[in-house]
Amino acid sequence: MNQTWLVTAFFFALLSAILYGAFLILTPFLTAITWATILAILVYPLYAWLLRLMRGRATLAALTVIVLITVLLIVPGIELAWFLADETASLVQLIPALLSDDSRQEWLAKPWVQEVIGWWNMVAFRLVDFKINWKELLIQGAQSSSKVLVTQLKGIAQNLLLFTVNFIMALFTLFFFLRDGADFLNRLQRLLPMDREHQERLLVNVVDAVVAVVHGSLVVATVQGLLAGLAYWVLGVPFAALWGVVTAFAALLPVGGSAMVSVPASIYLFLQGENVRGVILLVWCLGFVSMVDNILKPLLIGNRLGLPVLFLFFGILGGISLFGAVGIILGPALFALLRALLDLYSKEYSQSGQE
Repeated sequence: MNQTWLVTAFFFALLSAILYGAFLILTPFLTAITWATILAILVYPLYAWLLRLMRGRATLAALTVIVLITVLLIVPGIELAWFLADETASLVQLIPALLSDDSRQEWLAKPWVQEVIGWWNMVAFRLVDFKINWKELLIQGAQSSSKVLVTQLKGIAQNLLLFTVNFIMALFTLFFFLRDGADFLNRLQRLLPMDREHQERLLVNVVDAVVAVVHGSLVVATVQGLLAGLAYWVLGVPFAALWGVVTAFAALLPVGGSAMVSVPASIYLFLQGENVRGVILLVWCLGFVSMVDNILKPLLIGNRLGLPVLFLFFGILGGISLFGAVGIILGPALFALLRALLDLYSKEYSQSGQE
């Protein structure tokens, strides 16, 4: 009995050590592997169709999918990334000019700025008893905010190359996931100590979560970013393409959404004296772009995700904070998997415990 326990303990200790070593080896490539897994889920229907069309030639079918993704996504994506990097660099160079003395004097000459300064002086005079230098605090806050903005924009530009390299590695991994994925999944299912029915249920929930987030969040956010960016360009908002991309990222958030960028853009036009353009942009973004979310999301998601808005909100933000860009999909997917496990527990284990 003691010998059997010793053999079992040694086996699992050795297995744990080897698994930990394998994890350390794969750690630098986890982002690429995660992207490959997500892409495999999304393009597998296309791969299955090509596999039937090519009479079971798995290597040729997987290679065809990789070529299609490269031609349709990667090449235009790299061109867009370089363009956005140039736009970001131009914006970073413009910020010091906006804070210069000449620019400040130009803004002070505007009538509405004179009215704001008069109102501010009156308020500051009333609050002088607090012995707080409001002007100094405002200047320091503006300078700190500009430094943070410049730092973040530089970081985004630097990460574009890293993202491109990771995506190329993800395509390489995707090829083998498509070609050998079915056999790998069968081996994994044999290792899991669960009924095949429960395994299938969890797998369906993960697939539904990934597809729902991509279709209902990424696709809708991309459409909103394109519509808003087109309006920025037509109405004369500077760096329209860059702010269109920022609008798309903001549209991923369940609270605030695209309005977090489009409303300040409208205010910018009002401050420039372009009242008609400001109204047009505000009506377009709040009346049409925001409605895209309400129209397309129910059509694309339906009940596939099954997550409350609060969990979707924290899933996206927490996923980005923990995993980076891939967390946009991985965060909600993990919450969906948790919901599936809790449903399984409530149906199978909690009821049996009560009986």
